[in-house]
Amino acid sequence: MRYFEKVGGDKCYLSPINPDDAEQYTKWLNDLEVSINTTLASQMVSLLGEKEFLKDMSQEQHFAIIERETEQLIGTCGFVTVNQLHQNAELGILIGNKDYWGQGYGTEAINLLVDYGFNILNLHNIKLNVYSFNQRAIKCYKKCGFKEIGRRREARVVAGEKYDVVYMDLLASEFEGKIGGLIQQGNQ
Repeated sequence: MRYFEKVGGDKCYLSPINPDDAEQYTKWLNDLEVSINTTLASQMVSLLGEKEFLKDMSQEQHFAIIERETEQLIGTCGFVTVNQLHQNAELGILIGNKDYWGQGYGTEAINLLVDYGFNILNLHNIKLNVYSFNQRAIKCYKKCGFKEIGRRREARVVAGEKYDVVYMDLLASEFEGKIGGLIQQGNQ
């Protein structure tokens, strides 16, 4: 596949979604170890359905996460909803390639996406939700500056156990990104 860097970091970059990657996404979303942390764990994801979904996503604010050195697709991230009037959005991320878990790729991808959201889309508030059992993700979100703003108690049931849905958000005034520096460099 060919990918095109929209927003770049040291380890990875964000590229427009390529619908031709549908087979890889379908594989990830049907792997319970990957999808258990998403709302898709209880759904069957077909190749045809994923192709259509990716076509739609490619027209919105969703990105493929590409490992810089190997040019390999490792996940996806984007804004599930964007409200331009109120300058807010909801973030979603999936590192589907388990070989890249716990190595900082999710943290970098989130920082790139948030930077894009605040400095290109002119957002003011970015929120997300995460299940309380996903401690690795919660730690990552906190590292990126997100703060817990509430919980919906016992709202997720997995294997007979009840878990909270944790709501977190980040304000533009709490985030320092690199994109603003690109503008200043161009004016010198």
